[in-house]
Amino acid sequence: MRIERQSGAAVVLPKGATLRLIDPFGEQVADLYAVAVGDPTHALSSGRSLDYAERIWLTTGDILYSNRSVPMLRIGTDLVGRHDFLLTPCSQETFDLLYPDWEGYHPSCFENLCKAMAPHGVQPSHIGTTFNTFMNVVVTETGALDIRPPLSQAGDYIELHAEMDLVVGLTACSAEMSNNGTLKPIDYEVVGLSTVRDGTQDA
Repeated sequence: MRIERQSGAAVVLPKGATLRLIDPFGEQVADLYAVAVGDPTHALSSGRSLDYAERIWLTTGDILYSNRSVPMLRIGTDLVGRHDFLLTPCSQETFDLLYPDWEGYHPSCFENLCKAMAPHGVQPSHIGTTFNTFMNVVVTETGALDIRPPLSQAGDYIELHAEMDLVVGLTACSAEMSNNGTLKPIDYEVVGLSTVRDGTQDA
């Protein structure tokens, strides 16, 4: 399946399923957020995940935990090895505050996650810090956040294995700064299982 540039999708990911996120053209970020099926207050936690991993860059073998310290996703094959779990999804306010040359409406990951996950009972207030796959954020010695071009090349992917029944929101990131100035699509696959995209069932 393809998520077109500056858009989003939602996937129902049963326990035991594998979600493969693919960067088809390179240097494109995909924001990922997850909640438990039937309980959107049981949600992905950056703080818990980074705390338990004891580092900020997560890769193969690491676990993405919920806000209740329950494993949600386990990272399998990871051809990139650099993803961000510090920054929130871009929103209209992101562009108002951080893009001084931009005026007016701008598509955002937060908006796209809200739209994609709403049919599953997820409200805007449920959405927190996303796992920003392929995003390359470096913390400098002064503590500043340096957003650099993604390291992903065309065809690179990361696999995430569901440790519980999940609704997963995905985006093709809308922030030019995060994607080395260009905006491209993101592809995804759910191995061997059906998916739900934009609230409709796909075979």
